[in-house]
Amino acid sequence: MIRTVIIQPPLVQLNTPYPSGAYLSAFFKDFFFQEHIEGTTHWLDLSTELFHKIFCKDGLSLIFEQSENEALKLAQKMENQGDENSAFQLRRYVSESQNWSNWIDIIVSIVCPQSNSGREYVHEFVRSAHAPRGLRMENYLANLGRDVTADDSQILASLALADLADYITAVYDKNFSLIRYAESLAVSAATFKQAESAIDSPILKNFFLPLLQEKISTLYPEKAEKTNEINLFCITIPFPGCFVSALATASYIRKTIPNAMISFGGGYVNTELRNIQEKKIFDYCHVISYDKGYGSYMNLFKENFKLNGKQLYKIKYLFNDSIIEPLHESKAFAAAENQFVRSIIPDFSQIDFTRSPRLADDNNPMHRIWNDGAWIKAFMAYGCYWHRCAFCDTSLDYVNNYCATPIQKLYQGLSEQAQKTGVFGIHFVDEACPPAGLTQFALLNAASKNRHLTFWGNVRFEKTFTRDAADLLSYGGLTAVSAGIEIATSNGLLNINKGTDMENIVSACCAFKEAGILVHSYMIFGFWNQTEQDLMDSMETLRQLFAAGLLDSAFWHKFSLTLHSTVYREWLEGKHKDLIPLPAPKNQFAENALNFKGEEKSQKYSDPLNAALEAWMHGQKLNKPCQTWFPFKMPAPKIKSDFIGSLIQKYEQKRDLAFSQKPLPQSKFMWIGGKIILLPSKTAPQLCWSYMGDILYADVSPQNAQAICSLLNQMSPQNSGAQEYQQICKILPAKLFFQLRGKGLCRI
Repeated sequence: MIRTVIIQPPLVQLNTPYPSGAYLSAFFKDFFFQEHIEGTTHWLDLSTELFHKIFCKDGLSLIFEQSENEALKLAQKMENQGDENSAFQLRRYVSESQNWSNWIDIIVSIVCPQSNSGREYVHEFVRSAHAPRGLRMENYLANLGRDVTADDSQILASLALADLADYITAVYDKNFSLIRYAESLAVSAATFKQAESAIDSPILKNFFLPLLQEKISTLYPEKAEKTNEINLFCITIPFPGCFVSALATASYIRKTIPNAMISFGGGYVNTELRNIQEKKIFDYCHVISYDKGYGSYMNLFKENFKLNGKQLYKIKYLFNDSIIEPLHESKAFAAAENQFVRSIIPDFSQIDFTRSPRLADDNNPMHRIWNDGAWIKAFMAYGCYWHRCAFCDTSLDYVNNYCATPIQKLYQGLSEQAQKTGVFGIHFVDEACPPAGLTQFALLNAASKNRHLTFWGNVRFEKTFTRDAADLLSYGGLTAVSAGIEIATSNGLLNINKGTDMENIVSACCAFKEAGILVHSYMIFGFWNQTEQDLMDSMETLRQLFAAGLLDSAFWHKFSLTLHSTVYREWLEGKHKDLIPLPAPKNQFAENALNFKGEEKSQKYSDPLNAALEAWMHGQKLNKPCQTWFPFKMPAPKIKSDFIGSLIQKYEQKRDLAFSQKPLPQSKFMWIGGKIILLPSKTAPQLCWSYMGDILYADVSPQNAQAICSLLNQMSPQNSGAQEYQQICKILPAKLFFQLRGKGLCRI
């Protein structure tokens, strides 16, 4: 008997579980079935569970009780230093501690649908002078510009939780964060001893370990020393902020389940711990599994879980005080792994989504989408179909080993998951969703007779996303896209080998926005060779994109040189003479991010860039010159004031040309407009239909009016679907064909 337990330690995104557990859960169930193995699989998402342990009446009461003296001492210290506002906030927390404890269950019920009641309280919560308030809440209300309403309750409740998290971090546990825990202790510069020391931090000791004990005792109500049972614990560590809680989890399991085998895996392991030589980590885990994990566990099963010094596929472990490095090449395991990638549908059946809080800290619609909704996370393809960007970890499996999933199987599987969980939103977490896969998924979704799925994900801004493509995707359920621009200048895009240009980027954004799809962009500053002029030109281009309404939101990342990037590989080959990586700190146990000479100089740009972006995302100060956002002298942009406007004109010309050109005979078209209505008339009957909120009309001849009406209605995804142009033109006159293009008649 084999028992596998998959554990997601805290803290990760709270509104939805990280998908690695869903994929591993599905893998073990499929693998056991195929190999005729008697086994069970359990998945514990402890991130959401810890949230509920802390943010409840008993949890807050304990925190306030244990932190009151520290809070008052810190308040006095702040006051002595002239920081009266911080002193005021801390004293108010202490004085209102009972009020916070009384309100916390109501606050959670507003953002979390597990409770039958919560909506009734919002009117009091947003208006009452006696409801608790923190600095973030007050700033929101002060900048609201109107009277607060019940519709503001979700944002206010989310900000209330963030205010409480600020208090916890300040006076109770410095490692705490609402999304990450002890993240700074797991970055490359930290020592393993520093990470270990955080295991006894108050949140882990007083909240997480009792929670873990409760969950493990439920799985093992009797003694776990069953000689005929193998207990495999897979602890996934997607981010640095999960590492310390992963150590705490492993430590407890090793003490509690004597015959357990503990594996560490996940994104943080694949990047930061890829070359780890710190033996003490094996005091916690038995093995480290790299990349997908499927091949690793297949190899473990084949070897009957014996660690005897033999190299295993993508597994690192300690044997006789020596680290046994992974076997990275195996045709058999690689082929089997890819087969699972193509066949596995993530299994969320063990997750109670009603316990997931839907947080919203901003009115920006694109920012809301990440946390407001319990999305089922999945990928269309493992890896990136481009995998050439200079800054990306292109040497690692999760980027360079592209393997697509059959879309029909994926759609059917995710539809079944939606029915089981009650969650019909899909977040595709691909490095970049393949356009053909997105289109096929949208077509299947549009044709489905069941409740349709709504989905969004990361893409590449490229010429594939025409107006036809965007219209079809929007019709088929795509609601938002995020994509990297990184450096919004022609030379910058060439330098990072982005594989697209500003004309294609603007074209894709135009098509998405015309189709009603939200658009987010990732930006990067601080490249080692980026001049101030380069930065200002990129910033100006971004400003124009917002001013033109092509972006809903964006985010500035500071460039990080990584060990696994194309840039670093090229530096090792003697290129990039002006890039000077610095020696790694002594005793670091993790390594990926590398410091380089001069990187600190770009830090001064961060606050001005973010301040400008915050305003632009809310439609403010879009005409303010970019250089005036900086408190120090910066060059004026050299980008022409109509740069983006001219590219929009090019897009419109190409779009109109595509709608007016005669297509090839085999070109396929679909009707995604509303039902065609034939308006009778003795002289000139008309077609009437809706499209994107408008009612449109077209004259037709009496002779073939009924045939045209029938043809178009049959071409909808719910009926016969796409037809070739050579068949369409037998019934549809050329003039009418072009009149309908872009108004419901969509090329696929």
